[in-house]
Amino acid sequence: MSELADRLGGTPYESYLYAYPHKTAYRALAPRVPIARAWREERRDALFLYVHVPFCEMRCGFCNLFTTARPKDDLVEAYLGALERQCRVVAGALGEASFARFALGGGTPTLLPAPALARLLDLAERVMGADLARVPCSVETSPETATPERLRVLRERGIDRVSLGVQSFVASETAAVHRPQRADDVQRALELLVGLGFPTLNIDLMYGLPGQTLDSWQRSLEAALAWRPAELYLYPLYVRPLTTLGRRARDPAAEDPRLPLYRLARERLADAGYTQDSMRMFRAPGAPSQDGPVYCVQEDGMVGLGCGARSYTSRLHYASEYAVGARGVREILDGWIARDDDAFTHADWGFELDGEEQRRRFVAMSLLVADGLDLEAYRRRFGAEAVDDLPGLLQLEPAGLATVRDRRVRLTAAGLERSDTLGPWLHSERVRALMDSSELR
Repeated sequence: MSELADRLGGTPYESYLYAYPHKTAYRALAPRVPIARAWREERRDALFLYVHVPFCEMRCGFCNLFTTARPKDDLVEAYLGALERQCRVVAGALGEASFARFALGGGTPTLLPAPALARLLDLAERVMGADLARVPCSVETSPETATPERLRVLRERGIDRVSLGVQSFVASETAAVHRPQRADDVQRALELLVGLGFPTLNIDLMYGLPGQTLDSWQRSLEAALAWRPAELYLYPLYVRPLTTLGRRARDPAAEDPRLPLYRLARERLADAGYTQDSMRMFRAPGAPSQDGPVYCVQEDGMVGLGCGARSYTSRLHYASEYAVGARGVREILDGWIARDDDAFTHADWGFELDGEEQRRRFVAMSLLVADGLDLEAYRRRFGAEAVDDLPGLLQLEPAGLATVRDRRVRLTAAGLERSDTLGPWLHSERVRALMDSSELR
């Protein structure tokens, strides 16, 4: 683990660690790993079921997700058919399993018409065995695709959390990132979501957009708060390779506006009674809790279905290949749809976690949220002390980035705002080398 001081003098915005390791560290698995063998020794009583829909109505200028815009009907139908075949194969390979969480993401799942959404939920329930009425269920949507027919299907089938990607309530700012968005669509979507009574409404906002100022950011925050969402996710803009914004020339001398914007939002949301769960997530007072079976991201696995979805066991993370560019995405998608059933029985692209990587993942997935790293839970899991395995953790408290109390390491406000520095700092040399050598498509 490199010296933390080397990083603190630079930008707080290196990269977002939402999973460990990052998908750019995945490589071809040789030999392929049978899925049944990968899951054989794993706990399967509290899994996360994720279904990926790699379609959007547009490709935003900042987007590096695995998705393709404006798919034709025949592509969507072929994808759903392949997804159904994959579900049946994976369900057979898993054997007896139960799910504690469900999410439908993308892309924009609500680009699909209502009958197709119902079909996906049928697969989750009737093939995979997820009890959508009993476990927390989340779906991502956009203002343009949040129609009454689609949202009613979701609500009637037990979806209790909907995340609406607004990004900004200022039209010029969304236009600047190639996201033409009408204020009427945003208003209509929010009215529908509130009217249908989804227990948890999340609004995504983004800061650091071209032309965004403290005043315009404040306007977006106030517009979002007027709807009293249970959650707000605030994302800093990242300009990544192969995205529309990434192809533009940038002024290296331009001042980075993101940290002042983040601090303004943090203070405003605290004034409104929101608690901060991570650098990005803020929860309203009285927001619904995630009732249901216990799911622990550090220890429980995830079953990902669909092209672009990732699956996690304790020793193996696997997925389809990854691309950002339109051509690369379409090549991977076409190849995935053409797979026969036997191909779905094996993992052929992923990352095998040895003991060190399992330890780093546990720390990374704990430290960057408000509850912090439970040192006793780490010791129980690995039979060792976290600070012995990762002595760099001892640098956090003297740097003012964390406190160590009652056998728990919690980030301070200064530490949370440095999450996108601390995440990369936790990478192993092996993961860092793989990410650096990854060739984006």
